[in-house]
Amino acid sequence: MAAAAPDPVTRQVSGRAAPAPSGPERGQPLAAAVAELPVQDASGKRVPFGALFRERRAVVVFVRHFLCYICKEYVEDLAKIPKSFLQEANVTIIVIGQSSYHHIEPFCKLTGYSHEIYVDPEREIYKRLGMKRGEEIAFSGNNVHFIHRDRNRLDHKPINSVLQLVGVQHVNFTSRPSVIHV
Repeated sequence: MAAAAPDPVTRQVSGRAAPAPSGPERGQPLAAAVAELPVQDASGKRVPFGALFRERRAVVVFVRHFLCYICKEYVEDLAKIPKSFLQEANVTIIVIGQSSYHHIEPFCKLTGYSHEIYVDPEREIYKRLGMKRGEEIAFSGNNVHFIHRDRNRLDHKPINSVLQLVGVQHVNFTSRPSVIHV
């Protein structure tokens, strides 16, 4: 019988202290600040944002927009994460974009992304979460453990670092074919 997996790391180690939570919802649990705000799926159905992770563990990735080349590449890499790795760790990946729901399906075809994806067309969640820059560790709210806000379009958090936080095994993102010795 396999040994129980160790608890995932829920803090990022860095050389500086994490900034205090920011935005209009300061002092309120992060999830509660935006839980009832709607997101839309590919068919336009509205779903409360909090319902996406209330009953399950999830990695939620907010992208700038679907036309951002760097975001597109990041989502292409997210698409390479085997569903079996996520199932083993009992985690789901959710991408949130700032577009119309009409753009979800073409974006998924373009990137090969088959995990969950929603949009916040009014950018209300983005605004309430103060999508600016920096990293912080959420001390309030029982579902949010780590937040990384890009300082610029090239500052995406390495996917394997995020996966480690939730106990998903390392994914090899290189596109080079494996060398087989015969």
